[in-house]
Amino acid sequence: MEATVGDRIVVKSRHTGEPVHTGQIVEIHGPGGTPPYMVRWDDSGHTTLFFPGSDAAVEHLGRAAS
Repeated sequence: MEATVGDRIVVKSRHTGEPVHTGQIVEIHGPGGTPPYMVRWDDSGHTTLFFPGSDAAVEHLGRAAS
């Protein structure tokens, strides 16, 4: 997983009926855009250090799709 500042993290819910968890990446702490990331979560506004699991994906905002 690679990201840049400004990309969005999307974490799928683990249980039926729970909402998707989203946030904006505000800092990259791994080499070459790899995790962990500082993420400002959309639902709470809190910023946390996030180590993504297999339920997380990066949306590359503002970049053309290849």
